[in-house]
Amino acid sequence: MTSSTIPEMFWHNVEKYGKQPCLNFKSAEGWTTYSYGEVAAQVRETARGLAALNIAAKDKVSILSDNNPRWAIADYAILSLSAVTVPVYPTLIPKQIKYILQDGDVKAVFAENRTQVDKLLEIYDDLEMLTSIVVMNEGEEYEQDYIISWEKLIHQGRELEEQGGFRIEDHWKDLTPDDLVTIIYTSGTTGEPKGVMLTHGNMVSNVEGGLERIKVGPGDRFLSFLPLSHSFERMAGHFLPFTAGCAIYYAESMETVPENMVEVRPTVMTSVPRLYEKMYMRVNEIVEQSSALRKRIFRWAFKVGAKYVAQKNQETISSLTKVRYALARRLVFAKLHERVGGALRFFVSGGAPLSAEIARFFERAGITILEGYGLTETSPVIAVNPLDNYKIGTVGPPIFNVEVAIADDGEILTRGPHIMQGYYKQEEATDEAIDEDGWFHTGDIGMLDKDNYLSVTDRKKNLIVTSGGKNVAPQPIEGVLGNSPYIEQIMLTGDKRNFISALIVPNFENLKGWANKNGLYYGSQEELIQLSEVNELIRQEIEERTQDFARYEQVRQFRLLPKEFTIGNGDLTPSLKIKRRVVEEEYQDLIESMYQES
Repeated sequence: MTSSTIPEMFWHNVEKYGKQPCLNFKSAEGWTTYSYGEVAAQVRETARGLAALNIAAKDKVSILSDNNPRWAIADYAILSLSAVTVPVYPTLIPKQIKYILQDGDVKAVFAENRTQVDKLLEIYDDLEMLTSIVVMNEGEEYEQDYIISWEKLIHQGRELEEQGGFRIEDHWKDLTPDDLVTIIYTSGTTGEPKGVMLTHGNMVSNVEGGLERIKVGPGDRFLSFLPLSHSFERMAGHFLPFTAGCAIYYAESMETVPENMVEVRPTVMTSVPRLYEKMYMRVNEIVEQSSALRKRIFRWAFKVGAKYVAQKNQETISSLTKVRYALARRLVFAKLHERVGGALRFFVSGGAPLSAEIARFFERAGITILEGYGLTETSPVIAVNPLDNYKIGTVGPPIFNVEVAIADDGEILTRGPHIMQGYYKQEEATDEAIDEDGWFHTGDIGMLDKDNYLSVTDRKKNLIVTSGGKNVAPQPIEGVLGNSPYIEQIMLTGDKRNFISALIVPNFENLKGWANKNGLYYGSQEELIQLSEVNELIRQEIEERTQDFARYEQVRQFRLLPKEFTIGNGDLTPSLKIKRRVVEEEYQDLIESMYQES
């Protein structure tokens, strides 16, 4: 790829891939496909409509919507006008949206439907910069003159062209790699979110680095379901596949992803670890409910899978192992492959650490998960495992145009064309994050092995330092315990205390099944988690799954919670990370009781 800006990349690939399938979505009539050329025509019309709304170079325009073709079309239209996209998570509440639109100086918003428009109406009077709201769904009408339909936007654009012509190339041809492409607001696990300023050069360099490591091209099908407002999906599921001539399919919703995988038969999927965790747990649930014979066959198949992988890594697969693995695949693994569509080449995992246990489980079944690592501030990819030489437990080597170093205190530093321009209107925070030598301080702890593969231990600010001076990284422990079929969410605590404790949200579906099977009586979830038998079950799960950790890393006390951590309750960020400080404040008394009891 020789493009230096995202619009240059877009319009170049439109010419290159013209009639090939590009964006795909499902409606009541089934799946509909837009070719690259058809997407380009819609981008041109949408950009023309934005110009009629007086959107010009450097103006900020937001998209408040779930994933769909019009999200992508709006993004490319905004960027083709040399304007700046400020994506907003559709799950945010009005107060959070207001902060982003105010801080980001947003002039117009694409809102998916009435639900999102109603949020904007609640805060509109406080948004001095906001002049227009464009409703993406059809058939919705509003009395306010600043709210227009997608159809009216297109119509106004046509009127503009009739008045004096409109050449979209005139709007983006003078863009440089240093111009802003987007401002993405971080999730804000502590304090207010910060606007990360990414340039065209940042994103183009990351697409180039990603394509050098992840080999995709025409014929590959991506199933997109992670929010496009997140930097990971924006780069890896939007810009990158478009650049490579791939087809992108939009899942109908998070809930329909399993069904859509079977329909679409994706060859590549990007996801956060939660998808793999749920698939892993579901398979184990099915096995537990199976006959004794089926359980034995399942366990035999995975033993064969483990042996096959070990011999494959040594490049010495015996004929007997090949025969046994082919049988295991036919009897057991084929069903798992069918669940992911039957055509998958590989998954890419990012956004959070992936449990090595789960990665090995899929590997033995012949499904590859390539773990990667990055942050919004790094466009986002820093490192990702190569398909032909991946290492489970690492996030792979840095991509070719990225430098990585480990500071004396173990913090991961990175430098290169992927580093953000800075935080919007926050020079002090920018100076704290990027030192005078250009190194971005990630806030993560990690190490590089002899082959330059990077391992990430935890967030630096998440490290728990016990009163005995021991450093405990919670994420690896939480990851292992989170694989329990009876644990849905977990957060460790214990900073400046003499031992580690945990707040645990049970997997209530599985826990209720276990309780019913064992004849336990309860009237509510609150009563269920008070049962001594339930607490003993969780204690056994903790002890069995953490026996390989050091004594000071063992969870000595825990409390079960009757409700999940959610975005709506303020416990999770939009990218589903636990807001540790918020949760610790919310359950301060419960946490204190664990230490008083001891």
